[in-house]
Order: sequence, then C-alpha cells, then structure tokens
Amino acid sequence: MTLLRNFVVAGFVAATPGAFAHGTDDHGGKQGPLRKEQKAWGIAGDAPAAQRTVEIRMSDNMRFGPDRLEVRRGETVRFVVHNAGTVMHEFVIGTKAELEAHAALMKKYPNMEHDEPYMAHVAPGKTGEIVWTFNREGEFDFACLLPGHYDAGMTGRIRVAGR
Repeated sequence: MTLLRNFVVAGFVAATPGAFAHGTDDHGGKQGPLRKEQKAWGIAGDAPAAQRTVEIRMSDNMRFGPDRLEVRRGETVRFVVHNAGTVMHEFVIGTKAELEAHAALMKKYPNMEHDEPYMAHVAPGKTGEIVWTFNREGEFDFACLLPGHYDAGMTGRIRVAGR
C-alpha cells in the first residue's frame, strides 16, 4: 500500500510542472507571510519602518541604474524596482558568493521557482518592491540571476557603513 501511495504522489508531482515556473511569468505579490530570516547582508524590513526609497531601473542592456549604493547600518530601505526592458528581470540582494552560486543554479534549473524577501522578479514594464534592513556592515551585491543576465554584467554593489 505504501508503494502504491508513493507512485500516486510521484505521479501528481510530475503532472504539475507549472508549479516550477520562472521564465517570463509575472510572479505577482508575495505569497503567504513574510519570512524574516537573518542573512549576512541583513533581514527583511517592515514597509512602515523604511527610512528612504531607492528607485532602481533595470533594462535589456543588462544594467541597473544606479548600480552603486551606500546605506547606513540599521537603515531600512524600500527598493522600487522598475523593469524598463522587454524581458523578465530580477533584483536579488546577497553576498557575491551567494549570488554566484544562485546564478549557477539558475543555469542548471532555469525554471526553478523562488520567492524570498530579498528578491523581486519583475515582468517587462512592471514594478517590484523589496523592503530590506541592512543590519550588518560590509560590501554586498545585487544582481539579476536569470540565465545569461548575471554573466552579461547585470550586477551592482551596496556598501553598508557604520552609523
């Protein structure tokens, strides 16, 4: 009976490939409650606590504008991310090592689904938003990790300075 149940579950999972979509799909808003997990580059912030808004523009020339930012340790920033291009782009904050590992994974599994509070997937002509608290000093990065975009230089840097 257990073997039959496992086959049924495996068949159900195999029959739902849309659950792993990424590509050009519009991911819309976040699903469920915001997961606050401390990362080396900070933690998800609360929108009412944002001290400033930074607008980021993404384009099909595989660049961010601006691509260099400075924030203070403890500052909560609302990133409003505009996709001015004709293809899907994303804005993902992290360490260089984490972004490189994720970019490699995206090459291997280009249709993987992921939705973290430090990521914004933005369809062409649309706008996304991230609210992030930078509670650790250091140099951190942001990038578009869609296959080919990271390799084309779609990256930027965030410097978090002491108070």
